[in-house]
Amino acid sequence: MAVHKKKPWNVYIVRCADGTLYTGVARDVQRRVAEHNAGDAHGAKYTRPRRPVALVHVEAAAGRSAACRREHEIKSLPRGAKLALLAAAATARIARKRRAPR
Repeated sequence: MAVHKKKPWNVYIVRCADGTLYTGVARDVQRRVAEHNAGDAHGAKYTRPRRPVALVHVEAAAGRSAACRREHEIKSLPRGAKLALLAAAATARIARKRRAPR
């Protein structure tokens, strides 16, 4: 019998066309962003009139409950703190790329 490994849970942030930020949880973040951009019943009600959305941040979580807790933490942050989180994550990605062997 084949064992199918499920994808881990992630917390993601998308930037909407109007500049607002939307935070959610998903196992397949790329599929979820596509659903937001499709504007159908699978996309969030908040993002439907604010398309297109662009993925700006992803964090892996230990499980669904951890992802939901982190989602709540991020949603509770003021906009400035969310922007600081995005900037810090971008800086960390750049630093990792510079350290990576070529």
